[in-house]
Amino acid sequence: MSFFTVSDLSAGYGGRSVIEKLSFHLEEGCVLGILGANGSGKTTLLKAICGILPHGGSCALEGIPLDGLSPRKLARLCGYIPQRSGISIDISVLDVVLMGFNPQLGLLEAPSPKMKQDALRALELTGLAGMAGKNYLHLSEGQKQLCILARTLASGSRLLLLDEPESSLDFRYRYRMLELLRDWTAKGRRAVLTSLHDPSLALNYCDRLLLLTGPDTCRLLLPGSDPLEKMEKELSLIYGSISLHRCRERNGAERLVMLKEKEEEINAGRDENHICG
Repeated sequence: MSFFTVSDLSAGYGGRSVIEKLSFHLEEGCVLGILGANGSGKTTLLKAICGILPHGGSCALEGIPLDGLSPRKLARLCGYIPQRSGISIDISVLDVVLMGFNPQLGLLEAPSPKMKQDALRALELTGLAGMAGKNYLHLSEGQKQLCILARTLASGSRLLLLDEPESSLDFRYRYRMLELLRDWTAKGRRAVLTSLHDPSLALNYCDRLLLLTGPDTCRLLLPGSDPLEKMEKELSLIYGSISLHRCRERNGAERLVMLKEKEEEINAGRDENHICG
């Protein structure tokens, strides 16, 4: 049995379908990146999985159907991070992170000392150590995103759903966030689904890629093992003419680099002069 399964999922807005009968599965310890053009259904897919949007089909986590669960029970299993938090009141950074424990608390029950320790540890992991007492509204957009990630990491959810979490982050913190997600999935029965705006991040930090190329069409790529030619062909359906190259960092680690190519260069065949050193 797969850790997480999506079967014939369909959803949309105002009677218009955006995704239709999409099916895929995910194993524990896996980071799955979702790529697609604007309007392809990345956000719709995530909102349908976490129950924000009405949908057809079904989703199950470790055999537990998510459809029909109360919001409280669903929040204990799945953590969702939208592109914008929606928080518009003066509240401390620590209190925002402690919101992640609300599904575990009774009415008017205060967070325990251990929960506060876990919240502070999550802030440290995301690079916000020392900011627990600051006003959340005074943070930059990138810092707000990291704060919401800390809230989700501290909550104990087993499945994380993130909608372009890197969009407000600078170059350094984009990579830090993906490294955090990879480390998080390696500890226990966990998995991540994240839509990403940056395909380079997806190619280098995701175990699998789900490409949304039509309302009822999704394609799966394995960046670690699929041939470059196959990935170029599939990714070109989203990004147009591209080429992929394997490069090495100074420490010897291998990275995938995606370049935008001119149409005539692609038609003439792969340009062997494009060498990354």
